[in-house]
Amino acid sequence: MDLTPPPFSRFSHEGLEIAFFDEGDPAGAPILLIHGFASSANVNWVFPGWLKTLGDAGYRVIALDNRGHGKSSKPYDSALYHPQQMAGDAVALLGHLGIAEAHVMGYSMGARISAFLALAHPHRVRSLVFGGLGIGMVTGVGDWDPIAEALAAPSLDVVTHARGRMFRAFADQTKSDRQALAACISTSRDLLTAEDMARIDVPTLIGVGTKDDIAGSPQELAELMPNARALDIPGRDHMLAVGDRVFKKAVLEFLEEVGRA
Repeated sequence: MDLTPPPFSRFSHEGLEIAFFDEGDPAGAPILLIHGFASSANVNWVFPGWLKTLGDAGYRVIALDNRGHGKSSKPYDSALYHPQQMAGDAVALLGHLGIAEAHVMGYSMGARISAFLALAHPHRVRSLVFGGLGIGMVTGVGDWDPIAEALAAPSLDVVTHARGRMFRAFADQTKSDRQALAACISTSRDLLTAEDMARIDVPTLIGVGTKDDIAGSPQELAELMPNARALDIPGRDHMLAVGDRVFKKAVLEFLEEVGRA
């Protein structure tokens, strides 16, 4: 396997077309990958080498483009982007593929979606990996209004807010639909409570870069959960932690351990 984007398929859910790929070993344990805001299945999982890493390890690797992203439908109605709804797309994909249970891994917004999925459909989740989101899952990740404003700006040149510039540049790089992303960012940040996190009892790995100023502490989130552990990804910020070799090694070891349990 290489880093070339695989072929995508589509299915319909709630009137939207959701694009996905289904790669790796068809007989392997399935792992569902859920990408972050302004990203896509290719940007989060193929180009950083996750598809290759997990496929080479014998997993069946499934990833979707969240609504508003990649090759999936891009509605402009912010009411359609709550994490419960995007988690519904993900579990519907498992149903579409006839998969009863899967490991689930999400990065940033995808980690939040994964948590909502685990709460709504605990029997569908074998284990969880949260990347790029720690206690911010519960306490919030700061003021994101400047990001919506940056996405709506006529060009990156007029954006002065540092985080706004980062996400606007990322959206431009990924050739995203900025109007769809602005709708998404306004409603996709619903918080979970400490009590919610305590109800998630599947084995969970929480990986956050030590230079990530968005995610919040992975240790604090792990302390709220009955079966979670934290991983510091050394020297990585929010954008660079996703493909880090320390993160990949830890995830493979974690999945192998869960598979033996």
